[in-house]
Amino acid sequence: MNIHEVIKRPLLTEKVNIMREEDNVVSFAVNPRASKFDIQKAVEELFNVKVRNVRTMRMHRKKRRIGKHIGEKAEWKKAMVKLEEGQSIEFFEGV
Repeated sequence: MNIHEVIKRPLLTEKVNIMREEDNVVSFAVNPRASKFDIQKAVEELFNVKVRNVRTMRMHRKKRRIGKHIGEKAEWKKAMVKLEEGQSIEFFEGV
């Protein structure tokens, strides 16, 4: 899998910011077909950092209602990437 297809977008929430400050963990929405190894390789090559470990989870569909019509949001995959000590991604630092 191409490294540019693996990572879709960074996740920027209050909970992720706390994890980034305390545990040096960053979070991404990734391609649902990507493996942990693919995610690690993509983060290391795109951001030039060393990755300690990767945790992934599948986010299930959620029902959404617009007026009288009921639909569902798509499934997606979340990756929590722990970086080595002293490593950081400048995108998350607010530079």
